Amino acid sequence: MKERPANYPKLTDYKPSQFMLPTSHYDKAKADRAVKFIEMLCHTKGEWEGERFFLLPWQARIIRDVFGIVKEDGMRQFRTVYIEIPKKQGKSELAAAITLYLLFADNEPAAEVFSAAADRQQAGIVYDVAKRMVEMTPALLKRSKIMAATKRIVNYSNAGYYQVVSADVANKHGYSISGLCFDEIHNQPNRKLWDVLTKGSGDARRQALHVAITTTGTDRNSICYELHCKAQDILAGRKIDPTFYPVVYSLPDNADWSDEKNWYKVNPSLGYTVPIERMREAFLQAQENPAEENVFRQLRLCQWVGSSVAWIPEHVYSKGNIPINANSLIGRDCYCGLDLSSTSDITAFCMVFPPKYDGDNYIVIPHFWLPRETLELRVRRDRVPYDVWERQKLFHVTEGNVVDYNFVRKTINELNTKYHIVEIGVDRWNATQLIIDLEGDGFTMVPIGMGFKDMSPGMKELYKLLLEGKMIHGGNPVLQWMSQNVVAETDAADNIKPSKKKSTEKIDGIVAWIMGLDRAIRHEVHGSVYDERGLLSI
Repeated sequence: MKERPANYPKLTDYKPSQFMLPTSHYDKAKADRAVKFIEMLCHTKGEWEGERFFLLPWQARIIRDVFGIVKEDGMRQFRTVYIEIPKKQGKSELAAAITLYLLFADNEPAAEVFSAAADRQQAGIVYDVAKRMVEMTPALLKRSKIMAATKRIVNYSNAGYYQVVSADVANKHGYSISGLCFDEIHNQPNRKLWDVLTKGSGDARRQALHVAITTTGTDRNSICYELHCKAQDILAGRKIDPTFYPVVYSLPDNADWSDEKNWYKVNPSLGYTVPIERMREAFLQAQENPAEENVFRQLRLCQWVGSSVAWIPEHVYSKGNIPINANSLIGRDCYCGLDLSSTSDITAFCMVFPPKYDGDNYIVIPHFWLPRETLELRVRRDRVPYDVWERQKLFHVTEGNVVDYNFVRKTINELNTKYHIVEIGVDRWNATQLIIDLEGDGFTMVPIGMGFKDMSPGMKELYKLLLEGKMIHGGNPVLQWMSQNVVAETDAADNIKPSKKKSTEKIDGIVAWIMGLDRAIRHEVHGSVYDERGLLSI
């Protein structure tokens, strides 16, 4: 293939990155040089093998920004590039092309370019692509020596080399790195290898470039998630780092993952390197199995899902995203659950309104409390937008560094003037003064155990009602976030309960919801549904 295919898109609307400093400028000649070098290379796999590597618009934009935006002294502005993108978008080819440019065409004397990953085999993926590209490009092959046994490519023209390194941190000090490609950094067990290869190792180079290119992971305490959050903060304007270039093709958590239009937003090579039919097949599998859903969302849509399978799949939960008219519930009977947790953590109170007539739905209205003094710390530490939710009046915030239970008590009493609170389910082991005070206020407090016996009936009923579209929650974002955190534990008798140990984040609202629903179901007009048909097995 000598020319770009007619149906193959080309970057036509390029504008330099919004993160270019006022003192920097776009050097078109340098950008053109990088693009021309890469498009001289060939694809190495599948139906495209042997064809020229014409850059797609998203790839060309990255190359032009990274290699074309320079400071006053002519050196590159960006030193770290973070690219987060779903699988099968051509990331290995792009990574290999960048490493070869840094080795052969970056005008760096004695270039030292490295590939790294969680293990040598993973790091070798980019090397194998780069090796084939060199072998298929006579102009590069004649000036190179390929050392397959040690996974090294030597460039005789500048005394440089490209080398794969393993995850053994101890012997990685002492390099003078001019270029680094870190593949699938989400697989790193810790940050040590990234730090060793990026902190100080390129100080002797005026424009060392570190590129991390990855899909998402599941560990929110990893170096990858740290880089992900930094990239998101820079893109949103919350942080400024002129040396860091962020590229994040990740579907927001609140976006509809079943909508094909959203697939195209985060898969910029869809229709070129990935047929839409493959995506549709993977989606159908994900719909049938929550475990496959996590895999689809992580690898195909670059969402940071939990390593454990969420109890409520998002497509099931979203059936209750129907607006709630709170005024229409005034005076209605409701059954509530109160999860106090600890005084320094989230307190949750869920009001469950049972149907008024056959065919009517259940409705839930949640309330949450957090202490003011720890709010900012939680936002930074947990990376959860509690501050945004407070401004949206989705949280009650009490003064001090612990939840003020007097304020909780006051709010519950105020709610009881609008709605008729029949019963409040509470953790039987959480006999705090607040529960005693609420009993003194005239509320019926019903102790509920947190084990399989007491939690399983309400939990199974909640899932059933959500699945049938008979539980309306109005799309409350706090409750939705907590619903995606819940992991269920199962005993030998197929009873289930929420696992606070295995759940990825806070689930207090779901626990309160289950307790409130349990009390509502047991007081249905026609008797307990459990008495009529027994327990469900899901």
